[in-house]
Amino acid sequence: MTSKSPVRSCEDVDEQALSYAEIKALCAGNPLIKEKMDLDVQVAKLKVLKADHQSQKFRLQDKLLTKFPADIQETNAYIAGVKADAQLADAHPQGKEEFCGMTIKGVTYDEKKTAGERLVLACSELPNAEEKVIGSYRGFELSLRFDAFRTEYQALLKGQRKYTVPLGTDPLGNIIRLDNSLNSFPERITAAENELTTLHQQQAAAQIEVEKPFPQEEELAEKSARLAELNAQLDVDEKSHEPEQEEEQEDTPRRPSVLAALDEKKDEAEPVRPFKSYLDKDGDAR
Repeated sequence: MTSKSPVRSCEDVDEQALSYAEIKALCAGNPLIKEKMDLDVQVAKLKVLKADHQSQKFRLQDKLLTKFPADIQETNAYIAGVKADAQLADAHPQGKEEFCGMTIKGVTYDEKKTAGERLVLACSELPNAEEKVIGSYRGFELSLRFDAFRTEYQALLKGQRKYTVPLGTDPLGNIIRLDNSLNSFPERITAAENELTTLHQQQAAAQIEVEKPFPQEEELAEKSARLAELNAQLDVDEKSHEPEQEEEQEDTPRRPSVLAALDEKKDEAEPVRPFKSYLDKDGDAR
Protein backbone atom coordinates (compact mmCIF):
# COMPACT_ATOMS: atom_id res chain seq x y z
CA MET A 1 0.00 0.00 0.00
CA THR A 2 2.98 2.33 0.53
CA SER A 3 4.78 1.32 -2.71
CA LYS A 4 7.74 0.24 -0.61
CA SER A 5 9.41 -3.15 -0.14
CA PRO A 6 9.28 -4.06 3.56
CA VAL A 7 11.71 -6.71 4.74
CA ARG A 8 9.86 -9.66 6.24
CA SER A 9 11.57 -12.85 7.37
CA CYS A 10 10.10 -16.23 8.19
CA GLU A 11 11.93 -19.40 9.15
CA ASP A 12 9.15 -21.84 8.22
CA VAL A 13 8.67 -22.90 4.62
CA ASP A 14 5.29 -22.13 3.14
CA GLU A 15 3.22 -24.83 1.47
CA GLN A 16 4.43 -25.55 -2.04
CA ALA A 17 2.98 -27.55 -4.89
CA LEU A 18 5.49 -30.35 -5.53
CA SER A 19 6.07 -31.73 -9.00
CA TYR A 20 6.19 -35.43 -9.90
CA ALA A 21 9.99 -35.46 -9.80
CA GLU A 22 10.06 -33.74 -6.41
CA ILE A 23 7.60 -36.21 -4.90
CA LYS A 24 9.62 -39.11 -6.28
CA ALA A 25 12.83 -37.57 -4.93
CA LEU A 26 11.26 -37.26 -1.49
CA CYS A 27 10.10 -40.86 -1.56
CA ALA A 28 13.52 -42.03 -2.75
CA GLY A 29 15.32 -39.95 -0.12
CA ASN A 30 17.02 -37.72 -2.70
CA PRO A 31 18.90 -34.95 -0.83
CA LEU A 32 18.63 -32.61 -3.85
CA ILE A 33 14.98 -31.85 -3.14
CA LYS A 34 15.75 -30.66 0.40
CA GLU A 35 18.59 -28.52 -0.92
CA LYS A 36 16.27 -27.02 -3.53
CA MET A 37 13.59 -26.15 -0.99
CA ASP A 38 16.16 -24.52 1.31
CA LEU A 39 17.59 -22.53 -1.60
CA ASP A 40 14.10 -21.40 -2.61
CA VAL A 41 13.61 -19.78 0.80
CA GLN A 42 17.10 -18.28 0.91
CA VAL A 43 16.95 -16.85 -2.61
CA ALA A 44 13.49 -15.39 -1.99
CA LYS A 45 14.73 -13.70 1.21
CA LEU A 46 17.81 -12.31 -0.57
CA LYS A 47 15.64 -10.95 -3.38
CA VAL A 48 13.45 -9.12 -0.86
CA LEU A 49 16.55 -7.63 0.77
CA LYS A 50 17.86 -6.54 -2.61
CA ALA A 51 14.51 -4.96 -3.54
CA ASP A 52 14.53 -3.02 -0.25
CA HIS A 53 18.13 -1.92 -0.95
CA GLN A 54 17.11 -0.71 -4.40
CA SER A 55 14.11 1.16 -2.98
CA GLN A 56 16.30 2.97 -0.44
CA LYS A 57 18.78 3.76 -3.18
CA PHE A 58 16.06 5.28 -5.38
CA ARG A 59 14.75 7.37 -2.48
CA LEU A 60 18.25 8.69 -1.76
CA GLN A 61 18.77 9.48 -5.44
CA ASP A 62 15.51 11.43 -5.46
CA LYS A 63 16.64 13.39 -2.40
CA LEU A 64 20.00 14.13 -4.01
CA LEU A 65 18.34 15.39 -7.17
CA THR A 66 15.47 17.41 -5.70
CA LYS A 67 15.08 17.63 -1.92
CA PHE A 68 18.61 18.47 -0.77
CA PRO A 69 19.25 21.15 -3.44
CA ALA A 70 15.85 22.75 -2.76
CA ASP A 71 16.32 22.71 1.03
CA ILE A 72 19.85 24.11 0.76
CA GLN A 73 18.71 26.87 -1.58
CA GLU A 74 15.79 27.75 0.70
CA THR A 75 18.01 27.83 3.78
CA ASN A 76 20.56 30.07 2.07
CA ALA A 77 17.78 32.44 1.05
CA TYR A 78 16.44 32.44 4.62
CA ILE A 79 19.87 33.25 6.06
CA ALA A 80 20.35 36.10 3.60
CA GLY A 81 16.90 37.50 4.44
CA VAL A 82 17.44 37.26 8.19
CA LYS A 83 20.81 39.00 7.93
CA ALA A 84 19.21 41.84 5.95
CA ASP A 85 16.44 42.14 8.55
CA ALA A 86 19.05 42.20 11.32
CA GLN A 87 20.68 45.19 9.68
CA LEU A 88 17.26 46.88 9.39
CA ALA A 89 16.58 46.33 13.09
CA ASP A 90 20.02 47.69 14.00
CA ALA A 91 19.25 50.81 11.96
CA HIS A 92 16.15 51.41 14.15
CA PRO A 93 17.37 50.63 17.67
CA GLN A 94 15.06 50.54 20.66
CA GLY A 95 16.61 51.77 23.91
CA LYS A 96 15.47 50.85 27.39
CA GLU A 97 14.53 54.39 28.30
CA GLU A 98 13.64 55.72 24.86
CA PHE A 99 10.88 54.64 22.50
CA CYS A 100 11.45 54.91 18.76
CA GLY A 101 7.71 55.18 18.03
CA MET A 102 5.06 53.02 16.36
CA THR A 103 2.75 53.89 13.48
CA ILE A 104 -0.78 52.45 13.64
CA LYS A 105 -3.36 53.31 10.97
CA GLY A 106 -1.41 56.35 9.83
CA VAL A 107 -0.86 57.78 13.31
CA THR A 108 2.59 57.70 14.96
CA TYR A 109 2.67 57.15 18.73
CA ASP A 110 5.82 58.27 20.54
CA GLU A 111 4.86 56.94 23.97
CA LYS A 112 5.33 53.23 24.59
CA LYS A 113 2.23 52.79 26.76
CA THR A 114 0.00 54.68 24.35
CA ALA A 115 1.30 52.67 21.42
CA GLY A 116 0.69 49.43 23.35
CA GLU A 117 -2.87 50.42 24.20
CA ARG A 118 -3.58 51.37 20.60
CA LEU A 119 -2.18 48.02 19.47
CA VAL A 120 -4.55 46.13 21.81
CA LEU A 121 -7.44 48.25 20.53
CA ALA A 122 -6.50 47.49 16.92
CA CYS A 123 -6.70 43.77 17.72
CA SER A 124 -10.27 44.13 18.93
CA GLU A 125 -11.16 46.11 15.80
CA LEU A 126 -10.08 43.39 13.36
CA PRO A 127 -12.99 42.62 11.01
CA ASN A 128 -12.08 38.91 10.76
CA ALA A 129 -9.29 36.45 11.52
CA GLU A 130 -7.36 37.23 8.32
CA GLU A 131 -4.09 39.13 8.35
CA LYS A 132 -4.40 42.90 8.01
CA VAL A 133 -1.65 45.52 7.75
CA ILE A 134 -2.11 48.25 10.37
CA GLY A 135 1.20 50.17 10.36
CA SER A 136 4.93 49.80 10.98
CA TYR A 137 7.44 49.39 13.81
CA ARG A 138 11.24 49.87 13.74
CA GLY A 139 11.27 49.79 9.94
CA PHE A 140 9.18 46.58 9.67
CA GLU A 141 5.67 46.33 8.30
CA LEU A 142 3.24 45.59 11.15
CA SER A 143 0.21 43.30 10.61
CA LEU A 144 -2.35 41.71 12.91
CA ARG A 145 -4.36 38.49 12.70
CA PHE A 146 -6.29 36.13 14.96
CA ASP A 147 -5.11 32.53 15.23
CA ALA A 148 -8.23 30.45 15.82
CA PHE A 149 -6.23 27.30 16.55
CA ARG A 150 -4.29 28.94 19.41
CA THR A 151 -7.11 31.39 20.19
CA GLU A 152 -4.74 34.35 20.32
CA TYR A 153 -3.99 37.56 18.45
CA GLN A 154 -0.67 37.70 16.65
CA ALA A 155 1.47 40.53 15.32
CA LEU A 156 3.53 39.93 12.18
CA LEU A 157 6.70 41.92 11.52
CA LYS A 158 7.65 41.77 7.86
CA GLY A 159 11.02 42.73 6.36
CA GLN A 160 12.78 40.36 3.98
CA ARG A 161 11.19 37.58 6.03
CA LYS A 162 8.09 37.48 8.23
CA TYR A 163 8.18 36.98 12.02
CA THR A 164 5.19 36.07 14.16
CA VAL A 165 4.78 37.46 17.68
CA PRO A 166 1.90 36.32 19.96
CA LEU A 167 0.11 39.18 21.73
CA GLY A 168 -1.54 39.41 25.12
CA THR A 169 -3.68 41.97 26.95
CA ASP A 170 -0.81 43.89 28.58
CA PRO A 171 0.05 46.99 26.42
CA LEU A 172 3.65 47.32 27.65
CA GLY A 173 4.16 43.55 27.53
CA ASN A 174 3.22 43.48 23.84
CA ILE A 175 5.87 46.11 23.01
CA ILE A 176 8.47 44.08 24.90
CA ARG A 177 7.50 40.97 22.92
CA LEU A 178 7.97 42.83 19.62
CA ASP A 179 11.39 44.11 20.73
CA ASN A 180 12.48 40.64 21.87
CA SER A 181 11.57 39.22 18.47
CA LEU A 182 13.55 41.92 16.64
CA ASN A 183 16.55 41.48 18.98
CA SER A 184 16.83 37.71 18.45
CA PHE A 185 18.30 37.82 14.92
CA PRO A 186 21.73 36.46 15.98
CA GLU A 187 20.06 33.32 17.37
CA ARG A 188 18.02 32.89 14.19
CA ILE A 189 21.12 33.22 12.01
CA THR A 190 23.07 30.70 14.14
CA ALA A 191 20.23 28.15 14.03
CA ALA A 192 19.85 28.52 10.27
CA GLU A 193 23.59 28.12 9.67
CA ASN A 194 23.60 24.96 11.81
CA GLU A 195 20.69 23.61 9.79
CA LEU A 196 22.58 24.37 6.57
CA THR A 197 25.62 22.47 7.85
CA THR A 198 23.42 19.50 8.72
CA LEU A 199 21.90 19.50 5.24
CA HIS A 200 25.35 19.40 3.64
CA GLN A 201 26.36 16.52 5.90
CA GLN A 202 23.20 14.58 5.07
CA GLN A 203 23.76 15.21 1.37
CA ALA A 204 27.32 13.86 1.55
CA ALA A 205 26.21 10.80 3.54
CA ALA A 206 23.43 10.10 1.04
CA GLN A 207 25.90 10.31 -1.84
CA ILE A 208 28.09 7.68 -0.16
CA GLU A 209 25.13 5.37 0.48
CA VAL A 210 23.92 5.61 -3.12
CA GLU A 211 27.27 4.41 -4.43
CA LYS A 212 27.29 1.32 -2.18
CA PRO A 213 26.31 -1.93 -3.98
CA PHE A 214 24.02 -4.59 -2.52
CA PRO A 215 26.24 -6.26 0.14
CA GLN A 216 24.89 -9.79 -0.54
CA GLU A 217 24.96 -9.60 -4.33
CA GLU A 218 27.61 -12.34 -4.66
CA GLU A 219 25.74 -14.67 -2.33
CA LEU A 220 22.51 -14.13 -4.27
CA ALA A 221 24.25 -14.88 -7.57
CA GLU A 222 25.83 -18.10 -6.26
CA LYS A 223 22.62 -19.43 -4.72
CA SER A 224 20.55 -18.47 -7.77
CA ALA A 225 22.99 -20.35 -10.03
CA ARG A 226 22.88 -23.43 -7.80
CA LEU A 227 19.08 -23.26 -7.69
CA ALA A 228 18.97 -23.13 -11.49
CA GLU A 229 21.14 -26.27 -11.63
CA LEU A 230 18.85 -28.13 -9.24
CA ASN A 231 15.76 -27.06 -11.17
CA ALA A 232 17.36 -28.31 -14.38
CA GLN A 233 18.20 -31.68 -12.81
CA LEU A 234 14.71 -32.13 -11.41
CA ASP A 235 13.21 -31.10 -14.74
CA VAL A 236 15.31 -33.74 -16.56
CA ASP A 237 14.19 -36.39 -14.10
CA GLU A 238 10.59 -35.38 -14.60
CA LYS A 239 10.84 -35.57 -18.39
CA SER A 240 12.51 -39.00 -18.23
CA HIS A 241 9.40 -40.44 -16.59
CA GLU A 242 6.84 -38.99 -19.00
CA PRO A 243 7.01 -41.90 -21.59
CA GLU A 244 6.39 -44.45 -18.82
CA GLN A 245 3.22 -42.63 -17.95
CA GLU A 246 2.10 -42.66 -21.55
CA GLU A 247 2.76 -46.41 -21.89
CA GLU A 248 0.80 -47.12 -18.76
CA GLN A 249 -2.07 -45.11 -20.12
CA GLU A 250 -2.04 -47.08 -23.37
CA ASP A 251 -2.22 -50.43 -21.55
CA THR A 252 -5.33 -49.49 -19.62
CA PRO A 253 -8.54 -50.55 -21.40
CA ARG A 254 -10.75 -47.84 -22.70
CA ARG A 255 -14.33 -47.48 -21.59
CA PRO A 256 -16.95 -48.07 -24.28
CA SER A 257 -18.30 -45.00 -25.95
CA VAL A 258 -21.88 -44.14 -25.17
CA LEU A 259 -22.34 -42.31 -28.48
CA ALA A 260 -21.14 -45.35 -30.44
CA ALA A 261 -23.67 -47.56 -28.66
CA LEU A 262 -26.43 -45.11 -29.48
CA ASP A 263 -25.42 -45.07 -33.16
CA GLU A 264 -25.53 -48.89 -33.34
CA LYS A 265 -28.92 -48.95 -31.71
CA LYS A 266 -30.19 -46.33 -34.18
CA ASP A 267 -29.19 -48.49 -37.18
CA GLU A 268 -31.29 -51.50 -35.99
CA ALA A 269 -34.83 -51.68 -37.44
CA GLU A 270 -37.58 -51.55 -34.86
CA PRO A 271 -40.45 -54.14 -35.21
CA VAL A 272 -43.82 -52.84 -36.39
CA ARG A 273 -46.44 -53.08 -33.66
CA PRO A 274 -50.19 -53.38 -34.46
CA PHE A 275 -52.38 -50.34 -33.90
CA LYS A 276 -54.70 -50.58 -30.94
CA SER A 277 -57.80 -48.49 -30.39
CA TYR A 278 -58.88 -47.27 -27.04
CA LEU A 279 -62.35 -48.71 -27.73
CA ASP A 280 -60.97 -52.24 -28.05
CA LYS A 281 -61.12 -53.49 -24.50
CA ASP A 282 -59.66 -56.85 -25.41
CA GLY A 283 -56.65 -55.20 -26.93
CA ASP A 284 -57.24 -56.75 -30.42
CA ALA A 285 -56.21 -54.81 -33.47
CA ARG A 286 -59.00 -53.57 -35.78
